[in-house]
Amino acid sequence: MIRKVLQMTMTERVTLLNKLVGDEADPEILQFILEKCQDMILNYCRIKELPAALENVLINMCVDLYRAEQLGKSQVTGAVKSVTEGDVSVTYTSATNVSENKGMEFLKDYTKQLDRYRRMGW
Repeated sequence: MIRKVLQMTMTERVTLLNKLVGDEADPEILQFILEKCQDMILNYCRIKELPAALENVLINMCVDLYRAEQLGKSQVTGAVKSVTEGDVSVTYTSATNVSENKGMEFLKDYTKQLDRYRRMGW
């Protein structure tokens, strides 16, 4: 059965994103993430409006971005990079550095889905 994909409103997107991230996130942060990811999609595809067929891709990108950047948290730390026991030392990776935080490479996972909607640019 083929279902028709409908364009969601910003309020519907924020509500769905809040359910998917699993914690009571600030709606303004979720709206910022939605706008940021939508801009990324539109710029990458070189289009003016988000096609309804990319709604799920947008939401998935938002969830990944929310988890990768940990927006709204006062202190963001990455994964433990190294531990030294003599004189106790713990080093963390950068939470926003792409080379240290593989979660920040999320756009690479979506290029195959976005390429279908990408226009030629000169």
